[in-house]
Amino acid sequence: MTSSLARPSSTRTGESTGTHGGEAGVLAVRPFAAEDYSWLQVWYEDPVLDEELGPLDDEWLAYVLADETGEQLVVLADGVPVAVVGIVWANGENTAHAVTDIAVDPARRGSGLGRTALDQVVAHVEREAPDGWVAFVDRENLAAFAFFSALGWEHTAEPDPEDEDGMHTFARRSSPVTGHGAARFPTAERTRAPRVRSVVGPAGRGGA
Repeated sequence: MTSSLARPSSTRTGESTGTHGGEAGVLAVRPFAAEDYSWLQVWYEDPVLDEELGPLDDEWLAYVLADETGEQLVVLADGVPVAVVGIVWANGENTAHAVTDIAVDPARRGSGLGRTALDQVVAHVEREAPDGWVAFVDRENLAAFAFFSALGWEHTAEPDPEDEDGMHTFARRSSPVTGHGAARFPTAERTRAPRVRSVVGPAGRGGA
């Protein structure tokens, strides 16, 4: 997550695991609300999560609560928040929902809840998107690359070698691919498209 007023430009997964060995319990998804800010601030006392997705501040909160282009979704296990997943919705120009960030309760780092949470969010969202889901991953973000590869998302594009901000593109189709190309984000907008911000643990394993 980020405190800038623009939607996050890179997606990272802040995965956290606890003592339950990956047992997620009964999962549910709901929109992030103002009253969630207090426990999310406690999460961001974790130095790894704060470094990768922070800072978390009032400016970020105000933006999230007013944002109409996307949403932060809280994933709960047995009624307890375990992850927050950020999304930018598909629109007339962008043909896929974009994952912008995944933060997992630091007490649960390494349990695989990042993967479980993202799958739950994808299953929960009822808004239609012609090309399903997309994530843009910085070329240096090996953990996020491993994370989406392990999830089985299709690696549809390599970074442009002539673009220092070039990104890997991962896609998850709503239905089997039947001749569709990659989700359409206009070339001129790519550097401003949401990229996956992921905090995974241990580093390099894609263990979110």
